[in-house]
Amino acid sequence: MLTTQPADWSITAQNLPEHARNAIHTDAGAQAAGFPRALVAGVTTYAYLTHPIVVAWGEAWLAGGGGEVRFRRPVFDQDLLRCRPSTDPDGSVLVEGLTSEPDQPRATFRAVRDAGPPPPAREGEALRSMHIELTGEWGADYGMRAGDDLPLYRDRGVVHPAVWPGLANAIVHAQVARGSWVHTRSIVRHHALAAPGAVADVQGVVVRRWQAHGERALLDVRIKVAGTLVATLEHEAIVALP
Repeated sequence: MLTTQPADWSITAQNLPEHARNAIHTDAGAQAAGFPRALVAGVTTYAYLTHPIVVAWGEAWLAGGGGEVRFRRPVFDQDLLRCRPSTDPDGSVLVEGLTSEPDQPRATFRAVRDAGPPPPAREGEALRSMHIELTGEWGADYGMRAGDDLPLYRDRGVVHPAVWPGLANAIVHAQVARGSWVHTRSIVRHHALAAPGAVADVQGVVVRRWQAHGERALLDVRIKVAGTLVATLEHEAIVALP
């Protein structure tokens, strides 16, 4: 049953095997970059933060909602992550990701029920389109594989919302990043549901590059499935660590 108020939820954060392709998600790579141990992939932290929202708002949010996720500080592998939601007067919900580290929250996600229409396309450095089948790491069971036992995605046959920033990360990793890199922020807008097994057309444009604790890049990403726009993202990352 859906509720109007998302509830607290906790999970032990973990990396998935495929994230080792970015060395920052391994102990050795993280330590080389000055961290004590492996950073959990931002897209996995995002998957956890969406759990209270999906429990409360269901498929309607997956089809037309969205929000902004910010990764303020690392979540480390095997941290106990508490996802604490609070509702603002405007109806949006702020989900804070909390661990036992001194500085909190580690990540935040401000979710809205209605993400609105797709934003206008912006000009910039066009990247090569990628065509990715929505299976395996890009399918319905992303959350389940990361420890989230919410069965809705498999039961209803819909792709997990973490797949959309995951696909944006794929285009960053393949065409923009140099060495270890860090996903810092995304505005995610859902426009339609997508079924596992379909092929996603991922289109990206680098809108801006600048220096701030490393080289950063801001991308606009549009994801279509069978010609239908399913998600748009404003996606930010540190693409070359200092």
